[in-house]
Amino acid sequence: MSERWKRWLLIGGVVLLFAIPFIWAAVSNLDKPDSEEPSTEQPDNGEETNPDEEATNDDEEGGYYWGVDSASLTTSELLTCTKENYGTPSVWGRYLETKEGVSAGLTTEEVQLLHDNGIRILVIYNNFEDATGYENGLQEAEQAVSFAQEIGVPEGVALFGDIEPTYPVDSAFIQGWYDGVANSPYTPGLYGVFESDAELTVAFNAAAEENPDVVNNTVIWTSYPSVGITTEANAPTYQAEGPVNSLLYGWQYGIEAETCNIDTNWFTADMLDYLWVPAE
Repeated sequence: MSERWKRWLLIGGVVLLFAIPFIWAAVSNLDKPDSEEPSTEQPDNGEETNPDEEATNDDEEGGYYWGVDSASLTTSELLTCTKENYGTPSVWGRYLETKEGVSAGLTTEEVQLLHDNGIRILVIYNNFEDATGYENGLQEAEQAVSFAQEIGVPEGVALFGDIEPTYPVDSAFIQGWYDGVANSPYTPGLYGVFESDAELTVAFNAAAEENPDVVNNTVIWTSYPSVGITTEANAPTYQAEGPVNSLLYGWQYGIEAETCNIDTNWFTADMLDYLWVPAE
């Protein structure tokens, strides 16, 4: 063999030696796709997740505020009794003036005590038992406004006329009550058993038909349905019933607790605009 051929064989061997790894890699990838996208699938860690679910830290259940109302003078003892046996109220309903044998009137000391504990006050007026007649409704409203101003209730707070199931009631009284409070610094409010066919509901609807402002601007606190006293933790879901299209912002769902002289309630967030709040 000539020297030239020997030289070419040597060069070819060296080239083949360097080419073997590249040839092997090409053969190994013959069965693979030309390209492969990275996987976007998350590893299964055994937990279901919902990317649309937002964490919440609301103290109040579903935007509703638990509270109580009482015909008794609010003392530190009554407040402690309520907290220990039922829960911590965000709202406390109280009556403006004393009604002999029925309710004690709100005092400045009570206001201070409740506000010092961060509790909002729902203002109630119950110094009547006859809910008929326009002039009667107007006069009762004016009396409620006078009481509220005497104790320092701020503007905009709702004054709730308490119309009990045993009271005679008509649309004229409701119209008079509405006009009297609406023409004051306060907001008209009504409390009662607003069952669909109750005399109170019928009278309210009649007044609203005569004057749509009645239903548009009167805050309703209903005592229907009544399901019984509970603790805050065991309170029912909000299921208040009242006049159609009304500002139905409060529900007294339980009355006459055996321990502590209170009734139990749910209030919507909208009700907060109509309560006497602690001064900042």
